[in-house]
Amino acid sequence: MTWLPDAKAPLVCTERGWQPVDTPYPVSDAWVSYGPPMKLHGEGLRNSSIRSGDWTATPLAPDDRCRAEQLPVVPGAGVGKPRIDEAPPGQALSLQVVPLLFSIEMSGNCLWQKVDR
Repeated sequence: MTWLPDAKAPLVCTERGWQPVDTPYPVSDAWVSYGPPMKLHGEGLRNSSIRSGDWTATPLAPDDRCRAEQLPVVPGAGVGKPRIDEAPPGQALSLQVVPLLFSIEMSGNCLWQKVDR
């Protein structure tokens, strides 16, 4: 899936190309980011669109750089300090999406995939 800037809902890749998602609360274990940062909500909120756990971001071109900025929920305190993970250009990024995630901004032309362990 991907989420275009200013769009109300994400798009999912099908055999017919990119199509609007028809479920009210879409969650995916694979996302594509490009252009401006893509902002998703995590399990620290109701109706999350990304699951916590181990993820890998793979650049879609040799010079692309994958970057994630996470805002965790701190129980009793609100939103915590940002956590930033970034890979050098052309290299994959391995990261952990925190368990009580408020939001994550994914940037770079990258394929983000949840790692099953």
